[in-house]
Amino acid sequence: MYGDQETIRRILTELGDTWAVVGLSNNEDRAAYGVARVLQRYGKRVVPVHPKAETVHGEPGYASLEAIPFEVDVVDVFVNSALAGAVADEAVAAGARAVWFQLNVVDEAAYARTRGAGLEMVMDRCPAIEIPAL
Repeated sequence: MYGDQETIRRILTELGDTWAVVGLSNNEDRAAYGVARVLQRYGKRVVPVHPKAETVHGEPGYASLEAIPFEVDVVDVFVNSALAGAVADEAVAAGARAVWFQLNVVDEAAYARTRGAGLEMVMDRCPAIEIPAL
């Protein structure tokens, strides 16, 4: 329901290759670290967004979405569901084209707001699982 194959395909192949990964740090034990590496292997520019603003996988990080000084196509959200809605709202404000909530991240109200703002959105899916299947 939150990630039909056509929307997943469109986000991964048509909407642009600059992905802000919210929650990405140099902690190799976190899922975001490995997923970001897979996205890079498939040609995506991965922009780390984390309060520490660390450089990860060779890309400089930013403390927030609004701090990124260039356009972002997709915002990939690795924060828990309680915090994810605010990130989706920031993605809309930043002019992103799509929002992707990772596995187990679901916020139906945020989904409705984000789609209502004209963005594509997927919830409870992982791009590192979906992209090789394309």
